[in-house]
Amino acid sequence: MDTTDKVSELLALAAARAVPVVRAIPGGRLGDPTPCAEYDVRALVNHLLHVVVQFQELAAKRDSDFSATPDYVGEGGWRERFAAETERLVAAWGEPGADEGTTGAMDMPAGTVGRMVLLDLTVHAWDLARATGQEPVAVDERVVLRLAEAVEGMAPMARKMGVFGEPVAVREGASGVERLLAATGRDPYWRVAGQ
Repeated sequence: MDTTDKVSELLALAAARAVPVVRAIPGGRLGDPTPCAEYDVRALVNHLLHVVVQFQELAAKRDSDFSATPDYVGEGGWRERFAAETERLVAAWGEPGADEGTTGAMDMPAGTVGRMVLLDLTVHAWDLARATGQEPVAVDERVVLRLAEAVEGMAPMARKMGVFGEPVAVREGASGVERLLAATGRDPYWRVAGQ
């Protein structure tokens, strides 16, 4: 695997796939279920947008605030805001030193924190596409490779904290994306009932 890809470069690839998904979410689908059982579409958009905003702070070695998730959807203009905030996220992680040292309340390695937001952006774009009947997100192979390595390292703690579910079985010949999703506890073949 080529490990020379910077977090910001991988985030740019993930953002390029995520922004069109969010832009295409129909307003009438906001109450629909998602592969994340605890979130409907609206709640997942709010969660993902909050992650994108707060991880800009973490890139700058400032404190983040996940104590409450604002209702970005209720504020209106959320599709455009998501596009603008993901652009800021990529820029924040592209600043010199953003992926060096430690950051966050848990004083984690910044590179690990960068991969955490890359994972959220990637898998939640997939979640939202599946939940709203869009074509599956085509994840860049470089992103898949970097995240597969990251998920393997963080999975035991993430499962203990309830962030990941237990791994899901995949079909023979499963793609890298399907294996990545399954490792986080997602069913890579999840569909909305009736689709």
